[in-house]
Amino acid sequence: MGRIPAASRETVPSDQATEFDQLLAGAGSVPQVGPGSILWHVPKAQQLATALNQYLRNDSSLSDKILELAMLVTARENDCMYVWNAHAASARAAGVPDAVVDALRDRTELPAMDPDVEAVIKYGREFYRTHRVSRGAYQNAFEQFGKQGLIELTLTMGNYALIAFVVNSFDSELPANRTEQVLPA
Repeated sequence: MGRIPAASRETVPSDQATEFDQLLAGAGSVPQVGPGSILWHVPKAQQLATALNQYLRNDSSLSDKILELAMLVTARENDCMYVWNAHAASARAAGVPDAVVDALRDRTELPAMDPDVEAVIKYGREFYRTHRVSRGAYQNAFEQFGKQGLIELTLTMGNYALIAFVVNSFDSELPANRTEQVLPA
């Protein structure tokens, strides 16, 4: 178990019991691991986080390949095993080359890549490592994805940074059916 047990109707703020009931009706059960096991303690926050996640996953102008890659870059730069485990196989299935996924995981030299893949990695790495994005990385990403796409890319990375912060801070466990190796240090 992580640092706090899963939420229950009795443990959420009394003014958010209705939202807890709504979450429970939609999900069927309270998550026992991952961000939901933490965020359900503040049901209104969970609902807002879910709404953003659903927009990015279902309505974004970006391809699944780019979205999944953005999630992996964010997971690796934040050393978030939970997000990595949840998205490495999906990234591969969406078309992110195995060599790119492996190099991100192992923090080894990246192979030659398509320009869109390179733009995502450079954009994310620059921000996570320097807390800024250079004019060149911004322009390259803008040229690849356009204004809407770049905003959505930024939101995707920010959303998964939020998830990484939550699961890493509260020491959330991985699901029992995890498929990925532990990230190397």
